[in-house]
Amino acid sequence: MRDIPAFLHDLPAGFLDDAVAFAGHLADLAGEAIRPYFRQPLDVESKADASPVTAADRAAEAVMRKAIEAQYPEHGIFGEEYGHLRPEAPWQWILDPIDGTKSFVTGLPIFGTLVALTHEHQPVIGVIDQPVTRDRWLGAPGRPTTCNGQPARTSKVETLAGAAVLTTYVDAFSETEAAAFTRLRQSCRINRMSGDCIAYAMVASGFAELALDGHMQPYDYAALVPVVAGAGGLISDWEGRPLTTAGRSRVIAAANPALHRAALDILAGA
Repeated sequence: MRDIPAFLHDLPAGFLDDAVAFAGHLADLAGEAIRPYFRQPLDVESKADASPVTAADRAAEAVMRKAIEAQYPEHGIFGEEYGHLRPEAPWQWILDPIDGTKSFVTGLPIFGTLVALTHEHQPVIGVIDQPVTRDRWLGAPGRPTTCNGQPARTSKVETLAGAAVLTTYVDAFSETEAAAFTRLRQSCRINRMSGDCIAYAMVASGFAELALDGHMQPYDYAALVPVVAGAGGLISDWEGRPLTTAGRSRVIAAANPALHRAALDILAGA
């Protein structure tokens, strides 16, 4: 369970509960927009960074942004598909409508919708939602992370030799990062590739012990932070620093401090 940061104690009564419920509502809206497109013929476009995008990505983000504008018109929004709105606002909704579009367009249900609420760049609330299997992880301060309404807990495995490590896309690593990841996966019991946000959900639920990726954008990782931390795990950049939404980060999540330290030692210098 994550402690409640001091600044949250000064919020109006009910603010946090209302925001948690609204984050779930946003995921509901995104799921309704996404499901009709899944495993259907789709035009897949390439964005400037060569990543794919579909009508499902755009429809899901658009419906979430419309709801935020109606409910919290003073809050900012940062989404993968439509960028920033009110970037100067202290409270920001960070949205990735389909994290794992490559999995989505190839019919693999290992993608998810990410919804985060941040304050002054600090992740406060996070939702990882798989709209096809209808699995949902929710992390918020002062309460344990839940998966489908039940408490989620990270694994108790504390050695790399007993750990499963997940990553999304090895080809995204630099040569130095790839070498460090190879050292890490060779130290672990199991390694699997692909999964995007679902890899971090598996760490939160205790099915894997480590998940990591290189140079993620805030909309890729903001929602992961409350989910992993509230389940008892640690999530940071590759240097062990806390994650904020002030810039890109290389991200690692671990089930417990012992694994986090061991993994960071292997990644050092990458």
